[in-house]
Amino acid sequence: MDRLLLVGADLVAISLLTFAVYFPRHHRRDLVAAFLGVNVGVLAVAMVLGSTSVGIGMGMGLFGVLSIIRLRSYEIAQHEIAYYFSALALGLLTGLSESLDLLHTGLMVLVVTTLYAGDHPRLFPRHRQRELRLDSAYTDEEALSSHLEVLLGGRVLNLSVKGIDLVNDTTLVEVRYVVPNASRAAVTKPREGSPRTDDSPRGRGVRA
Repeated sequence: MDRLLLVGADLVAISLLTFAVYFPRHHRRDLVAAFLGVNVGVLAVAMVLGSTSVGIGMGMGLFGVLSIIRLRSYEIAQHEIAYYFSALALGLLTGLSESLDLLHTGLMVLVVTTLYAGDHPRLFPRHRQRELRLDSAYTDEEALSSHLEVLLGGRVLNLSVKGIDLVNDTTLVEVRYVVPNASRAAVTKPREGSPRTDDSPRGRGVRA
């Protein structure tokens, strides 16, 4: 009965994390299956290991193996990696537990609420980050910063030039900036002949 309660608690926690927190904010259907699969898979393996004489040592070894997995896809953002490891942590918390006590319940609630708060759209709503490819080669960072403020309609906080191509006259830059109003679009509509930004999840700019 205790194991069934643990499984039920894990399913409730991962469902809240996936369907109530992640998907309404980011709308990536493919990662829904990934989060659920990681969580339930880790839960099943941890429960099997916990029921044998191998014990907690093998469980920690499992955690060590999983912790070195690298999510190589360039479409995986940092916040999505956080959801991955939260799903993994929920599976380990319930799979390696003997009963659903107050400590484990509190830790599961802590994981879900931390992602809810840390990824909340009202947390630093005016801050934006983009990687843009401009159709001009900028060697002066002050001029580049001024151009980006006009292009993006916000105040540049930090920029990092990733590459300057003097042959093709392009600049690849990562910029962090603040928009004047949280309701304002992150990228203003470009004038004809000016660089445009891509609306894809990767946020990369394209040449006009």
